[in-house]
Amino acid sequence: MKCDIDYKLYVVTEEDMPFNKLLSIIKQAVNGGASLIQLREKTSEGKIFYKKAVQLKQLLDTLSIPLIINDRVDIALAVDAAGIHLGQSDLPMEAVKKIIPDSMIVGISAHTVEEAILAEEAGADYIGVGSVFPTSTKPDAKLLPNGMLGKIIESVSIPVVAIGGINEKNVSQLQAFELDGIVVVSAITRSDDPKSAAERLLKNAFG
Repeated sequence: MKCDIDYKLYVVTEEDMPFNKLLSIIKQAVNGGASLIQLREKTSEGKIFYKKAVQLKQLLDTLSIPLIINDRVDIALAVDAAGIHLGQSDLPMEAVKKIIPDSMIVGISAHTVEEAILAEEAGADYIGVGSVFPTSTKPDAKLLPNGMLGKIIESVSIPVVAIGGINEKNVSQLQAFELDGIVVVSAITRSDDPKSAAERLLKNAFG
């Protein structure tokens, strides 16, 4: 049985941040309303990724917040994460579904209507769509063409979250779309007050 996921404020971690500091930031963000956390490690060795995942899972369990692991199915399984998020160049959804338990959710990044439809058909539980704004966290991320976010939302029946450059000032522009959530990185991780930042993001995004 899959847990009921609240996608409204989906926070992705920063790899180069001291981990104890990151844990403190995540705890504050959850107190401000962050509802889903993804551990994103692109260059860490498996042992380091696993160690971070264990510590973060322990914290989130005490807060009753689900943990999503980026890319690494083995790490997600090893720490009993709530789910895994895949990119278009990661293991195919069909292969991942053979490995993970039915209780684990799978999200996938999509940039076109075709990718979104294929993701849903393959069994994705949610779709991350972006980049909706220019982002310093992922400088090589391509901006969505005008109108694409709305088209993707209309093309699928599973939850859609927006990602890429979202902050307190521009998030209100997304109110026009029927999104299930927003995905943020630096708007939380680089905030002087993660709790208040989370509260303002939610207020500006969903009223």
